[in-house]
Amino acid sequence: MALTEEGIIKVDGLLSRWVRLPSGVRAHYVTAGEDGPAVVLLHGGINGSSGTAGYRFMAPMLAAHGFRVYCPDMPAYGLTHDPDGFYQQVIAGHADFIHDFTTALCLDRFHLAGNSLGCINTVYYVISHPERVISYALISGVIGDLVSPEEAAAVRERVGHTAPAMFRFDGTPDSMRSVMTEMIRNPDAVSDDLVEMRTRAANLHTEEHARHIALAYGQRPDTDRVRLTTTGRLDTLPIPAIYLYGRQDAALPVELGYLQEERLPNVQFFFPDDCGHQGQTDQPEMFNQVFLEFFRDGRVSRATADWAGVSTNRPEIPAYVAKE
Repeated sequence: MALTEEGIIKVDGLLSRWVRLPSGVRAHYVTAGEDGPAVVLLHGGINGSSGTAGYRFMAPMLAAHGFRVYCPDMPAYGLTHDPDGFYQQVIAGHADFIHDFTTALCLDRFHLAGNSLGCINTVYYVISHPERVISYALISGVIGDLVSPEEAAAVRERVGHTAPAMFRFDGTPDSMRSVMTEMIRNPDAVSDDLVEMRTRAANLHTEEHARHIALAYGQRPDTDRVRLTTTGRLDTLPIPAIYLYGRQDAALPVELGYLQEERLPNVQFFFPDDCGHQGQTDQPEMFNQVFLEFFRDGRVSRATADWAGVSTNRPEIPAYVAKE
């Protein structure tokens, strides 16, 4: 299957779109569905990530069941280009980008979800604009200062976790394939077209992405730390929320998921098996069903919850998981 003229995998029901934001940034996104409640899906942060790469399996399925789905390419990813660094301060900047993007599309209320960097961005958007979010779902990421870097490092040391090759892309398709096969457990999902699309996108943003990574993992301004603190906020918000964390995650060991679960008493956790860092690609049918039921019904059915590895670490949240 050849890529489109824009260099995107052709997916039935997934349409390429553009919108000019108030900042002047020309943002790219893909969409599926024409009416129904809005869902915004946020991709991860590895080189070459995009809305298409992250949600090509999920978006059309949700659209087929009555949702309007929007998958933006964040600054420094996909086809979105932010040459002047308007959204340069990555975490705060990405929260601002999501707000500008959804406002430009007149999405006043919507369901929100994200994987990895998209998980982080979902968390920060939820605490910044809770009035806009109907419900949210997280996939394998971090949750701000509710778990400190020191605590996360201690967990990794305890379980003997070594850093993956997720940021070792050198511009070549071979290195992109190596990164993808480490993040995605399902080898059939790492197609030649996916590798080509991600390699092209990554090479469009070499400098932007390097700056992004340096800022994301560097010292943050005091204003950002105050604005984006999650302690006493994410753990107390009454917005319905679920979290899926793959048991075989190579980037963030599942033990970090268990620690996050302790800090989020209001979020229902699932720990699906045979599932890595990008669970929606490893187990698309499972993740699609969980997201569909949660966004449509407000809770996950008993059969789907068991399939997805609903947590046994603590009592289930009855509002989000059916008993039978």
